[in-house]
Amino acid sequence: MPGLHKVLNGIIRFRQTVRADLVKQFERVRDNPNPTAVFFTCMDSRMLPARFTQSQVGDMFVVRNSGNMVPHAQNYGMSGFEVSVTTEPAALELAVKRGGIKHVIVCGHADCKAINTLYNLHQCPKHFDPASPMDHWLRRHGFTSVQKLENRLKSEPEKPLVFLSDFPYFKFEAVIDPQNEFNTEDKLSQINTLQQLENIASHGFLREFLESGSVNLHAMWFDIYTGNMFMFSKPRKMFVLVDEESVDGLIQEVDPEAGKSANLA
Repeated sequence: MPGLHKVLNGIIRFRQTVRADLVKQFERVRDNPNPTAVFFTCMDSRMLPARFTQSQVGDMFVVRNSGNMVPHAQNYGMSGFEVSVTTEPAALELAVKRGGIKHVIVCGHADCKAINTLYNLHQCPKHFDPASPMDHWLRRHGFTSVQKLENRLKSEPEKPLVFLSDFPYFKFEAVIDPQNEFNTEDKLSQINTLQQLENIASHGFLREFLESGSVNLHAMWFDIYTGNMFMFSKPRKMFVLVDEESVDGLIQEVDPEAGKSANLA
């Protein structure tokens, strides 16, 4: 099998180079792991979250799927009960409720094959394959994102796209691609990334953490063509390029105390 030899040879290189040091790191964090974030991103082979964030062993939980989606909870009554069990909400509970994670990050990206397929299915419904798990996943969990895109394009085609989240205890507004730099599918990818924050907030077991402010939800978006990472800024209502000029301000927005410490250092 042509591709497997690359995987196996990679394992050998791992054994010969970094394995010993990595095992030592495993031992150090085994009894006292202290991850700081859970990172939901796409399974696309071009997405390398550990490399983007320079995270080390024990720093971060990572959950990957097609289109970096987190299914919305199906809520009933005042308290809200999840009626379906999927990997992503289970990972959220493990990370936040049981693991004490304070930051939940969703990271989308340019040229996402899942999002491109979602848009194509919306434009050409006859392409939907009832026997395709992928098509069902995208239509079920991506419909809200593509609907928000289409509604804005139809109602205000000449104006920048605006994403509104009116979800109780988690409200924000975002201007999508104000400079009109990206194609429609990439705009949808950014909308979809923000939509996942609303989906995450819909899960009842997170309500107390969100209301108290003990957990923060973040959206990031990676442009694979330039290697630039963007982070959504609530105060600025847009995705902001993460670079040397913006990073201190973004830290200040998320954690004012950390921002002060960074300025004093």
